[in-house]
Amino acid sequence: MLPSFGFTQEQVACVCEVLQQSGQIERLGRFLWSLPACEHLHKNESVLKAKAVVAFHRGNFRELYKILESNQFGPENHPKLQQLWLKAHYMEAEKLRGRPLGAVGKYRVRRKFPLPRTIWDGEETSYCFKEKSRGVLREWYAHNPYPSPREKRELAEATGLTTTQVSNWFKNRRQRDRAAEAKEREQQEQTKLGPDQVGQPGEDQVDRTPGSELGHEDSKQNIFTSMQNPGQNSVTPTDMNTPMGTLAPSGPGPAGPSAVAVSNSDVLNPQSMQGAMMATMASDLVSLGP
Repeated sequence: MLPSFGFTQEQVACVCEVLQQSGQIERLGRFLWSLPACEHLHKNESVLKAKAVVAFHRGNFRELYKILESNQFGPENHPKLQQLWLKAHYMEAEKLRGRPLGAVGKYRVRRKFPLPRTIWDGEETSYCFKEKSRGVLREWYAHNPYPSPREKRELAEATGLTTTQVSNWFKNRRQRDRAAEAKEREQQEQTKLGPDQVGQPGEDQVDRTPGSELGHEDSKQNIFTSMQNPGQNSVTPTDMNTPMGTLAPSGPGPAGPSAVAVSNSDVLNPQSMQGAMMATMASDLVSLGP
């Protein structure tokens, strides 16, 4: 029993635990203030944890950090004290920014103010899950991605997580795997098509505008032929299929030189056409006389 106090160290620790669990923080603070100046008593882990809780609720974060960083705590108290550490830093950051923190903001605070080793076993965490817990979940997922409610409860007990956390982990993992599979299928389809077939029009996209019946090769051949034989430009398909001997003068007027009958084989020969026309004109002049 402590001198001039009436309580043993174990009783003091028990009172601190009861007042914390019942939420009587102000009463707890008054009880701590009444403790005698005994170093051994004030180094008790339950008393130190009670002091940290009181400092947090009073907004004395500097005192809270000092208690957590300068005293070693057992693993059974780590979750509670880690929560106090993180919440205090979140509240300070929100006060500076003037707005609530989102998920990204909280992540940055955790990176800037890592947990002290006095309240952390040093094991890496990911999304608030210990690596050991995530390893158990990954191993089960490889065996069965859809655990039953009973299996989820068993996994929660094995990992120290809640059933809701286990359910959310499996749900998120299935969504990530489906997204990865869809992306892989898309890449495989693009690989099969090849770069030359991407964006090429189909058969139903061929130009059907008037005059487009000729293909590109036929158009090129016609242009090339016209450039080589410019004299043929005035010859139409109708002229080529109609014997020139049957052509009649268009409209009234004095009779001119008679039309020259030229065979189809001579139509495309300018020299043959010119010779035949000159011969006919000479014959007409002779028949007219002086």
